[in-house]
Amino acid sequence: MASTDTVTRTDAPQPTTHELLTRPDRRRHTVDRVMRVVVTLAFLVAMIPLVSLVWIVLSEGYHRLSPYFLAVSMRGVFGGMDAGGIYHAIVGTLLVTGAAAVISVPIGMMTAVYLVEYGRGALARAVTFFVDVMTGIPSIVAGLFAYALFAIFLGPGVRMGVAGAVALSVLMIPVVVRSTEEMLRLVPNELREASLALGVPKWRTIVKVVLRTSAAGIVTGVMLAVARVIGETAPLLITLGVVDSINYDLFDGRMMTLPVFIYRQYSQGLVPCRPDQLDCIATINFDRAWAAALVLVVIVLLLNLLARVVARRFAPAKGH
Repeated sequence: MASTDTVTRTDAPQPTTHELLTRPDRRRHTVDRVMRVVVTLAFLVAMIPLVSLVWIVLSEGYHRLSPYFLAVSMRGVFGGMDAGGIYHAIVGTLLVTGAAAVISVPIGMMTAVYLVEYGRGALARAVTFFVDVMTGIPSIVAGLFAYALFAIFLGPGVRMGVAGAVALSVLMIPVVVRSTEEMLRLVPNELREASLALGVPKWRTIVKVVLRTSAAGIVTGVMLAVARVIGETAPLLITLGVVDSINYDLFDGRMMTLPVFIYRQYSQGLVPCRPDQLDCIATINFDRAWAAALVLVVIVLLLNLLARVVARRFAPAKGH
């Protein structure tokens, strides 16, 4: 027969978690809760300007937004006329930003591959140094560089879309290099070694294994670079100029972009309308600027959604 001293009572009150914790454990538990509250508050504070910005742009810009506003240019529009749109600015933004991406992405990716896979010695250190320097270059300096470069060959006063694309590519390249470099470094060396052990050449290992594994992160980095430059105004004012007509040719004539359009409209201020002008809207410039800003935000949003879809498409499947 078992001794009665060894029998435990199941109906005895169980100790609480707080009672089970020792003094150091209670301190760590308290600090963890406090830091969780601090991080949550910091997140909420960071969301305040973002939410307020989106709300202001949406509330101020949707009044003017319409299919007509998106389908016409500002050609022949002056004063406070209730007319004109941003089609020419949308075309210019997409063409110039797309051309900048075509220039920047291959250069940035190949530079990152060199630094991670091949770079050793003084040359790699010099490339890393210049990439760091380019990251902090003001956008106006990039615009002056592109303008001076084209002025050397085509003469002073040149304004064309490809010059703006070169200016934006100067700003995009260091972002692409840094983001791609970090993604390539996250690829385990075991994957490289397994591919090389099978007799696969190094260049093919990089293309088929390393880049494919990190493709999702690279696409996200490219979209960050595009979002970095799509709203630039200063370099495009220097290299593209201002125009009210539609121009599809990157190599001939001035082009308009959404950031420059927003700046120009907002800087013109109120229109002095006479009392007898029934078709004059005093705030028409501000209305156009806010509507164009809303369109620019929507374009950036769509590009980020596209990047997520592409990243998910290239992301390696779980278990492989």
